[in-house]
Amino acid sequence: MLRLGIMMFILTGIMVALGYVVGLLFGSPELFTLGALALAVVFNAVSFFASDRIVISMTKAKLVSEAEQPTLHRIVSSLALGAGLPKPKVAMVESPVPNAFATGRGPSNSVVAVTSGLMKAINEDELEGVLSHEISHIKHRDVLVSTVAATMAGAISYLALVGRLGAYSGDSRNSNAAGLALILSFLAPLAAFLVQTAVSRGREFEADSEGASLSRKPLSLASALEKIERVAKSGAQIRTNPSTSPLWIVNPFRADEMVSLFSTHPPTAKRVERLRGIAGKMGSLK
Repeated sequence: MLRLGIMMFILTGIMVALGYVVGLLFGSPELFTLGALALAVVFNAVSFFASDRIVISMTKAKLVSEAEQPTLHRIVSSLALGAGLPKPKVAMVESPVPNAFATGRGPSNSVVAVTSGLMKAINEDELEGVLSHEISHIKHRDVLVSTVAATMAGAISYLALVGRLGAYSGDSRNSNAAGLALILSFLAPLAAFLVQTAVSRGREFEADSEGASLSRKPLSLASALEKIERVAKSGAQIRTNPSTSPLWIVNPFRADEMVSLFSTHPPTAKRVERLRGIAGKMGSLK
């Protein structure tokens, strides 16, 4: 949580600094900072409150009944009970590519979804490991965390756009401020993006750790991640909007660890290494 707090503090600092400099161009630094933040909040609030419906639509996931997927429902029910949460809705994405995600603004409005390919690619223990990871995302309200980070990053992007327009217009009241605003308008969004992806990677690590504790099967989760990663590296992709990539347990649109700094997910090898360390501490042979 300390790391998350630091990341949010950095995002806030970037936004305030950029807003102040851009505001100098127009004589209203406070107005520009607050205006960009308010606009970002509005857009992200709509996404947050309708997140489950939006994601279900974008991924073409379909809710499945207990009669259709008894094993899936049984494991989700057991894990939710162990985590002290209401049972999430259960959905299936028709895709041969193994993967899974969770969405929803809170425990009472959550959905856990898996692909049909995941059900065929992994065994029941591995499935429990994957679902424990997704239940952990729900428990820690990671959709809310992601939305807050997106709100800040969105505000920074809006300010950067205004800063570039103001600097190029030639109407600015301060040439020094115009030059600084132009530089920051390019650097600040990149910095915000890096912080935002770092937040996402941190939440994935936390969900792995919490999921391992919940299921008591860290090696099963590690094995599932390796199987999902192998398919991702083969180039097979889920037919869905790339904007959903942060939601999936393994990024389905990335097959190269060389760009890990810009990825919404930590390298799978590091995740597996950490899970094996957790297993060692647990004395688990699962």
